Amino acid sequence: MSNAIQTADLDWQCIDGIEVPISKQFGDVYFSKDNGLLETRHVFLNGNDLATRLAALGDFEYFCVGETGFGTGLNILALWQLWQQVRPDNHSHLHVISVEKFPLSKPDLSRALAVWTELEVFSQQLIEQYPLPIAGCHRLNFPESRFSIDLWLGDAHDVFPVIAKTHPVNAWFLDGFAPSCNPDMWEANVLNHLIRLSDPGTTFASFSVAGVLKRGLTEHGISISRPRGFGHKREMLKAVWNASEDFSIQRIEQDYRQHPSQSSNQRQIAIIGAGIAGLSCAWGFAQRGHQVTIYEQSAPLAGASGNPLALLNPKLSPIEQSAEHLMTLSWQHALRHYRNFNAFRPIAVQQLAQKNPDELLQLANEYPQNLLKAQTAEQLDLRTQFKSLQLTQAGSVYPQQLKDQILEHPLIQLKYAKIENITQSNVHRLTLCNHQHSHLGDFDHVIVCCAKNSRQFFEHFPILKPIRGQVSWLNNSSNKLNPKHAYSYGGYCMQLDDQQLILGASFYPQREDSEVLIEDHVHNYDLIHSVFPQYAETLLPVEQWHGRASVRAQSLDYFPLLGKVETDKEIYTFSGLGSKGFLFAPLCSEVLIAMILNEACPVPETLLRKLDVKRFNKKLKPKKPYFKPNNVDR
Repeated sequence: MSNAIQTADLDWQCIDGIEVPISKQFGDVYFSKDNGLLETRHVFLNGNDLATRLAALGDFEYFCVGETGFGTGLNILALWQLWQQVRPDNHSHLHVISVEKFPLSKPDLSRALAVWTELEVFSQQLIEQYPLPIAGCHRLNFPESRFSIDLWLGDAHDVFPVIAKTHPVNAWFLDGFAPSCNPDMWEANVLNHLIRLSDPGTTFASFSVAGVLKRGLTEHGISISRPRGFGHKREMLKAVWNASEDFSIQRIEQDYRQHPSQSSNQRQIAIIGAGIAGLSCAWGFAQRGHQVTIYEQSAPLAGASGNPLALLNPKLSPIEQSAEHLMTLSWQHALRHYRNFNAFRPIAVQQLAQKNPDELLQLANEYPQNLLKAQTAEQLDLRTQFKSLQLTQAGSVYPQQLKDQILEHPLIQLKYAKIENITQSNVHRLTLCNHQHSHLGDFDHVIVCCAKNSRQFFEHFPILKPIRGQVSWLNNSSNKLNPKHAYSYGGYCMQLDDQQLILGASFYPQREDSEVLIEDHVHNYDLIHSVFPQYAETLLPVEQWHGRASVRAQSLDYFPLLGKVETDKEIYTFSGLGSKGFLFAPLCSEVLIAMILNEACPVPETLLRKLDVKRFNKKLKPKKPYFKPNNVDR
């Protein structure tokens, strides 16, 4: 997944009044000229017996469908429609993993799907969340439908090897252009990883009965049949992996994160800490129908997550690193996630090019058009000497408003208690006790989200460095020079509301004091004065500023800590987010939930291992991080 994504280059052919897209790259149609929707139902839905299998899902059961070529999304929309028709009235969930090397542009996708009017209710939701053409995994959630999609953009040869097997694929749509047009899709390397991601009981269906496909499946012990194909096609492929003695060998190779599966029922989850990490995890579990109890010692957002405003301002990687770059992946997911909350406000961010300006501004030529804009100093609304890279798709989050909406969820309870210890009540349950040794409840899983204080619950826990930071805000309602965008310059500034400007933040490693200090206001003033001297001199004196100081917790390699700390207990941590909590939390909480519930994971295996809390237990020097921290709360 090392190359920039190219969108599909299309021709359009009108057949019987239907516009059919044709790939110039592969010289093949995207769907049947006869009736693509009927063919999808015949080959992929019926070929995997999905109507029967989906209707039989038990409460909280998770079913995963894999697809080798997303194309126009027609197969997925037909599956979604079937799911709406047959899904049981319980908490079962349908998930799709699909890969695409040449995604359609959003206008082309809308044009292609306009043909299928009966799918319009689903296609509009897909188009609304359809991602930018940037390599990597893009998770699209549709909680009201109990349906989700992981759309991996990149070459199948690069993507399938890095997908972690946290849940087996139950049914495969072996789709893509015909083997004669796209032979790379059907090579052994791809098929080997499809089998790796499967288990006995997994089914396969394809319009193609090419020899390379049949041989590849048969070599892995897959039983193949060739029922009648759709329309004029004499045959299609239908296959199943039947259980055999070799299954025990496959189990040996199970992923290191998996634990014995539990029955499909509602989980009782305890989360210690009501910062953005704890709140994000609680929301993810509750959206899946699980009961969550958050324990907080003082007040929600009492720590580093409680500033008046959070700015989603990533330092994007060079495009060739985007598929495995935590900040780039987190930014895309965070924008989709926070749009579901009233606390989110879209805003563009001007990232001043203070150091290595050519390197920063070059990103505008690498990423999708109009996402990043290189601007001269004269184009900015605040006078400065620096050029700027404008990130047009960014946003801000009001933490208190976000917290209120999350805590309104009927499956989330907030309780005030100082948790003293976590004990194993029996083989499958954990007990929480407070500092008075009172029993608070029994739970299936406990997640510790206490930043630097997380280590008190574990015998061995990685070091987290404390970093003091203070933000400042002031009334500037009469100032005619106020910024229209957010600005990032080693510090940051933006409008907090119509009356106030917020700016910051100070950055003092190895300090744990949290009093508001005048010298930190001066620090924040000096930062903004260094880039916008004329504007800074119009601000009120620092003695009239307000502020908030808090302590962030940062890991030694700057990655958050995720996962099970002790292998024999269902106790997990989500901590060490540093100054990027609101940026990292939505995606990282999905990763942690995948670990706990054995769902599909939305980041590549390589990144998953970099996030694993147990990485510091290895007697190896931590790998050099691929992004460096800075002194900005964003």
